[in-house]
Amino acid sequence: MAQFDVHRNPGRATREVPYVVVLQSAWFDSHPRRLVAPLLLVSAGRTLGLATHMPQFEIEGHAVLLDPLQCQPVPRTQLGAPVASLADDESASRIIAAMDEVLTRVYG
Repeated sequence: MAQFDVHRNPGRATREVPYVVVLQSAWFDSHPRRLVAPLLLVSAGRTLGLATHMPQFEIEGHAVLLDPLQCQPVPRTQLGAPVASLADDESASRIIAAMDEVLTRVYG
């Protein structure tokens, strides 16, 4: 289970949120939980917001958006095998930029 691995959503609302992506670094591998962010299905009714705030990816042929405002810890035992990885430089940079926007002190 590596940083930026994509797993099927082990929780509810799998129709709208079919996947989650692991955010935490390997520094915390010994912890029993993983901090994940949901990957929401892109739909006609969903507003994209800022491209940097909610970057879009394609997982198993589905267009999904990262939602950095709904991060949560999940027991690592509930995450199955990864179905994809967003660890390539471009994808990882877009995830980090989205998380930086949430955490930056620039706005307040």
